[in-house]
Amino acid sequence: MALTSGSVRHRRPGVEVPRRMSYYIARTIPRAFDAVLADVIERLKAEGFGVLTDIDVQATLKAKLGAELPRYRILGACNPKFAYEALKLEDKLGVLLPCNVIVRETAEGKVEVASIDPVSSMERTGNPALAATADEVRRRLSSAINAVAT
Repeated sequence: MALTSGSVRHRRPGVEVPRRMSYYIARTIPRAFDAVLADVIERLKAEGFGVLTDIDVQATLKAKLGAELPRYRILGACNPKFAYEALKLEDKLGVLLPCNVIVRETAEGKVEVASIDPVSSMERTGNPALAATADEVRRRLSSAINAVAT
């Protein structure tokens, strides 16, 4: 299984971003939710990310609104080394941190794993010095997501 397909040339030569995912990276996995969630956390850890937050969106919306929603978790992933490098270059970058990764049940009974595309989000700062860090964080998040189903 690969990342969702379709790509367009990004602003920087040689960097391609999936067309349908200008702000996120995703893949769908035909495995049990709990197994995928545990695997995502381990794969993020293998790429140097810790999970700082784990928000159970389904439980929160059920408790606060009585709303029914398929299973949906938001993991706040952070790679301290890259966060530190980026914050030295852009002191307000914390508004974009940590990198959110979602694990959610789909209507088809599969599990989608998606993360923010750090290149897309960091471009909004207008600070080209962040490009190399954003590219490396994207590579590591993509690697973690790709590894989940293998």
